[in-house]
Amino acid sequence: MSTTSVRFRIDEAPPARLDKAVARDVPVDASLSRSRLSKLIIDGAVTVDGVVVTNPKAKVTEGADVLITVPVAEDSHILPEDIPLEVVYEDDDLIVVNKPAGMVVHPAPGSPSGTLVNALLHHCGDSLSGVGGMKRPGIVHRIDKETSGLLVVAKSDKAHHGLADQFADHSTERYYKALVYGVPDANDPRLRGIRGASFESSNILRMTTQLARHKTDRQRQAVLFQGGRHAVTRARTVDRYGQPQVLALMECWLETGRTHQIRVHMSHAGHGLVGDPTYGGKRKLPKKSLSEAGFAALDGFKRQALHAAVLGFVHPISGEKMRFEAPLPADMADLITALERPAEA
Repeated sequence: MSTTSVRFRIDEAPPARLDKAVARDVPVDASLSRSRLSKLIIDGAVTVDGVVVTNPKAKVTEGADVLITVPVAEDSHILPEDIPLEVVYEDDDLIVVNKPAGMVVHPAPGSPSGTLVNALLHHCGDSLSGVGGMKRPGIVHRIDKETSGLLVVAKSDKAHHGLADQFADHSTERYYKALVYGVPDANDPRLRGIRGASFESSNILRMTTQLARHKTDRQRQAVLFQGGRHAVTRARTVDRYGQPQVLALMECWLETGRTHQIRVHMSHAGHGLVGDPTYGGKRKLPKKSLSEAGFAALDGFKRQALHAAVLGFVHPISGEKMRFEAPLPADMADLITALERPAEA
């Protein structure tokens, strides 16, 4: 196994533990996260003043000479595939892509190839410095196969850890556009009677529940109020369609990030997403509420109408605040254009 070495000295006033001191003082360009450094210590890859130390809690003093022997990242078992990508931003540490609907993020038994990871392995090539000792892109968040929009992916171990921390503490900015049945309104007594639903100022719908995997359908998430994981979604109405108004374009943002969160929360509120086969379901709308083109476009839309439109985070290496926007994809934009046509008299 080929290796590379990282050598440096512990700076003044070091933390009491070796793993924390090494994480603080290791050169940034080594791209080693705290978790990776801890594993390297345990594996006997770290010497302090010429002595191998395998206890992450060991004490270390100012000026100590640290040598880390790092195995060169191995190639991933996942095969690279030449799949076109819409790259919004890229540097040595991360890449932001606008994922199309229909693409799975990570290989799984039902989707072993054709995924975003396969495409990134081909696109990034040798620029992947290694995540967890493997030359692979670091996936820190996902969006569903049939959801389009923005994703940030780490190219280095340190960037992976830094981004993962931000997603874990919910400090990232994520806004979605969703087309739903009905128009959520603070004056709607039905909606006010739904447990977990409330309204904030400016007619902002707030959904607060627990979410967990459905007991009988493992492909679904279920709303709970005991157990599960805490989930908060906010949504405001951007536009309304139909006469009477039967559909709404919503801007949704996440305080937490749970599987299917927006889809299941909007369904629980009685405003399921258009085209969502799992939670939305088709609704019979009044015959004259939309134009013929509107009804045809609605009937022909076969995925959940959900798009990850805005993504903001702090660059895990430079500390720069970053924010990206992706316009609605063609299928959702075309659907909305059709819905805006006036209904026939």
